[in-house]
Amino acid sequence: MRIKWYGTASLLIESGNTRLLIDPYLKQLNQTLYRIPMDEAKTADAIFITHPHLDHFGDIGAFTEDTVIPVFVSENGILHAEKLGQNTDGMISYAANEEIKIGSFVIHTYQSRHCVFDLPTVLRVTFAPRTWLHAIGCLKLCHHALQYKLQGDCYALHISDGEKSVFVLGSAGMEENVSYPQGADLLVFPYQGRSRMHKYMVKFLEAFRPKNVMADHFDDAFPPLTHRENMEKFAPTVKKILPDAEAIVPQEGEWYEV
Repeated sequence: MRIKWYGTASLLIESGNTRLLIDPYLKQLNQTLYRIPMDEAKTADAIFITHPHLDHFGDIGAFTEDTVIPVFVSENGILHAEKLGQNTDGMISYAANEEIKIGSFVIHTYQSRHCVFDLPTVLRVTFAPRTWLHAIGCLKLCHHALQYKLQGDCYALHISDGEKSVFVLGSAGMEENVSYPQGADLLVFPYQGRSRMHKYMVKFLEAFRPKNVMADHFDDAFPPLTHRENMEKFAPTVKKILPDAEAIVPQEGEWYEV
């Protein structure tokens, strides 16, 4: 099994002849970021949406216009797509506690939660000079993003090919009463949304005990409201909690063996 990061929360996971595309986002709000190679992304056998927010689901129409790739998303997400006039013919609703088989993959779904922005993060963004320099753009972005409202439909995915496994968090949150799988070969952790993210990550590492950890979602997907995260403390934190684990800060468009 191998995995490729396309930027933000977009992932391509491959095993044998089967490919899964996770949360494809075209980053139209920051044209300087890495562009998803559509010819490659559209070779996916299925698309999974961890939650129907703008940066996970807003560009799904680009993948369903000229071809019908099965898109697994919450019922709430399908309703969003219908309101926006997107093709929903290939969309299949899923929820937590399901087992879905796609080619060589078995995907188990778990209830998760969206990351809650803490006060230092909110204050940093609110009073940042570039926020006020681009106030109109900020308001337009917020209006656009608010079209996508969650109704508890935020999920984590445990993806296995029988030999290796990847546990994907779409957002940095978890339910306390859910028994999540431990010991995945790779945890994909969204490193965005909180101050001192390296400290916030510790409870996830302790709960999931993965063999290796890959960061994603640390790029500047929504300027001026976001910025590229400082990844300096990511690897040391992983090593402190999981001494034998590899900590991966991926480069966009590169394959990594799981």
